[in-house]
Amino acid sequence: MDDRTEQLAKNGAPVIEPGHTFATVTDKISSIVLTRPTSNGWYVGFGIAFLLAMTLLFAVGYLFARGIGIWGVNVPIGWGFAIVNFVWWIGIGHAGTLISAILLLLRQSWRNSINRFAEAMTLFAVACAGIFPLIHVGRPWLAYWLFPYPNSMGVWPQFRSPLIWDVFAVSTYATISLLFWFIGLVPDLATLRDRSTNRVAQMIYGILAMGWRGSARHWHRYETAYLLLAGLATPLVLSVHTVVSFDFAIGIVPGWHTTIFPPYFVAGAIYSGFAMVLMLAIPIRKVYGLEDFITERHLQNSAKVMLATGLIVAYGYVIEAFMGWYSGNRYDAFTLWNRLHGPYKWDYFALLICNIVIPQVLWIRKLRTKPIALFFISGVVLVGMWLERFIIVVVSLHRDFLTSSWGMYYPTRWDWMTYIGTIGLFLAAMFLFVRILPMISIFEMRTLLPEAEVKE
Repeated sequence: MDDRTEQLAKNGAPVIEPGHTFATVTDKISSIVLTRPTSNGWYVGFGIAFLLAMTLLFAVGYLFARGIGIWGVNVPIGWGFAIVNFVWWIGIGHAGTLISAILLLLRQSWRNSINRFAEAMTLFAVACAGIFPLIHVGRPWLAYWLFPYPNSMGVWPQFRSPLIWDVFAVSTYATISLLFWFIGLVPDLATLRDRSTNRVAQMIYGILAMGWRGSARHWHRYETAYLLLAGLATPLVLSVHTVVSFDFAIGIVPGWHTTIFPPYFVAGAIYSGFAMVLMLAIPIRKVYGLEDFITERHLQNSAKVMLATGLIVAYGYVIEAFMGWYSGNRYDAFTLWNRLHGPYKWDYFALLICNIVIPQVLWIRKLRTKPIALFFISGVVLVGMWLERFIIVVVSLHRDFLTSSWGMYYPTRWDWMTYIGTIGLFLAAMFLFVRILPMISIFEMRTLLPEAEVKE
């Protein structure tokens, strides 16, 4: 690393190698969409993801025909994979909003290389999350009853129900995230419109660019709208998963009824979200040769955020266990004992290993900057965070207040097909995104060139 590169890294900017100009930055990013041929690897990856998405379609279609009895839910475990996966997917979507909105307001320039596909990841994750409450209600064709629409029957939603809170929180989150993502794309869509040689592509990009010409008035209105949406999106990072945690915290079920859930859920959401960002960024930078845009600094900063939020999650585990013992409540104490010694104890121990023990290697700088190690650790964290949601939802329910109501939860193949199908839907959407839209913000990367020269 030369003196110029070291100075830029110290200043916190993405390291743009000497020789890069506006033209080369634009060419390198836009060529992935416009001129680079689609590889066989892309077709294979998209084909696998598409088949998994079709698995989801088949599982949901069979569910509509037969009812939720095909799932493993029972009495007393009325919540199973559907709610586990809903919370997991919503958590994954948090990193995109954090990177885009909060880091923008804090003027952290290292976000510019990863914010675009992190925002796309948020939208796709929220879309996957929204499927589960919809199909869990039993009669999804009547799900519109959850919205306060004018109707002659005068039947309105029960606004004290956490299900209604989720509807408003998630729909608001999805709307703001979509607007924020699209507004950020407008200048780049105009660039693709002007550089495309295909008439159909020119028309499509031109319509989406909404007449953008790059005038001073356009830039002024763009920056105003972008900052306003960032200000709106910032509290959503805290509020959305807080509302999701209220689904559990307001209940009287031991293991749910705890005041630590809101900050604990938010930290866990950012934790799993950054893990997914790393799992996407590492192969993307390798396959498309973007190492000079998505640098080791980006990987290391994301790993540091993951380490910090992981420690907050670990603190939540400790406080939850401590209050189960210190409160003197026999039911909370039994919940803790059941997690450690009950039939799901190995899931709980795996959770602790994945979320607390293994991520501690991120204290080592060499591993924080090694892509292969980060990819593996991120995958472990995603597994651990899924297990956390499984422990909270299922293990808290499977042994009720009466021993006669105790039961076990065994997910069926339809549970697994639905869950794996949403992973396929997410990946298929990501494959399409990297082929038809710029995965890195072109104009934001170009603004770093003069800034980098000034800082140097």
